[in-house]
Amino acid sequence: MKATVDWTGNASFRATSGTGHSVQLDGPPDRGGEDLGPRPMEMLLMGVGGCSSFDVVSILQKSRQDVTACHCELQAERADAVPSVFTSIHLHFVVTGRNLKEKQVERAVSLSADKYCSASIMLAAGGVKISHSHEIRAED
Repeated sequence: MKATVDWTGNASFRATSGTGHSVQLDGPPDRGGEDLGPRPMEMLLMGVGGCSSFDVVSILQKSRQDVTACHCELQAERADAVPSVFTSIHLHFVVTGRNLKEKQVERAVSLSADKYCSASIMLAAGGVKISHSHEIRAED
């Protein structure tokens, strides 16, 4: 896997993935940023949510659950001192579908947390406390 990051002025950078997708990153205004994009640590947090959400949906689909939506809310805490690393991250999944089984959703979230989500497992190995919760909503 490869990526590049190019400075575009002030506290702004263009990050490009090896597959050619780009995102504009920016620092906070009090540090020279112009609010042109997410902060790098926000991107890291969104990456954890994306990685785990991908797993949850994939596992549920493979277990023949009729998933129509998956929403992941993330809440992170960071250390007060520099480096201001993540100290904890909580992922809350809101899974919507028809006739979803509680055990299947619980299993999907657990498998992502314990076996498949490389991003959250890597951060947990580095000392970040990762927690998960979920709720199921019936499709109207």
